[in-house]
Amino acid sequence: MCGRYSLSKSKIELEERFQAEMLPEFKPRYNIAPTQLVPVITSASPKGFSFFYWGITPEFGKNKPVALKLINARAETIDQKISFKSSFQKRRCIIPADGFYEWKKLGKKTKIPYRFTLRDEELFSMAGIWEEYESVNGETQHTFLILTITPNHIVSDIHDRMPVILTKETEKIWLDNYTSEDDLKKMLIPFAADSMVSFSVSPLVNSVQNDTPAVMRKTSPMDQHGNYTLFG
Repeated sequence: MCGRYSLSKSKIELEERFQAEMLPEFKPRYNIAPTQLVPVITSASPKGFSFFYWGITPEFGKNKPVALKLINARAETIDQKISFKSSFQKRRCIIPADGFYEWKKLGKKTKIPYRFTLRDEELFSMAGIWEEYESVNGETQHTFLILTITPNHIVSDIHDRMPVILTKETEKIWLDNYTSEDDLKKMLIPFAADSMVSFSVSPLVNSVQNDTPAVMRKTSPMDQHGNYTLFG
């Protein structure tokens, strides 16, 4: 799964990379978590960033609370699941990011957080779908989830899934309302491992309350079990 990511670039960098208008009040994010309101670009509005909640409530459970929402969908079956098929066909989006996190299990209780980025740490996007639904309060809300796929060898040592990462070229195809399902599915593949890097980071990232550059800091895995200094 993909359960945490970052978008630490500036408003100007985002607008230049994605050729879309960002809200003036946007602030970089270092530890984005499910249920939070974050920027996406949709096929319905490709020239501007929309702010949606991360986590889709399927059609069969429209009134479920945020805590019970799904956050990922398997790319291999996205066109087969009744709850996602319509969104895959009509409501696709890209989720801007500059890194994502996964946790490597060591024993029953120990997990070491790792950060994955492109080799040059540039912005990229993850493939997603979005939905509009009515909350228990009768309010219309927009939500999204991230498509995941089997991992490349950079990610597979840490986790058995990774987000579908798009290139600049495939972003346009993904957002094009006229792209066929066959062409869409061809893009749902693991990103090239030789274009990515990974490294262990501060355990500060474990808490969603920590949303500062410190969570992205490279840290030796060994240091996370001994006399680790959070700000060292």
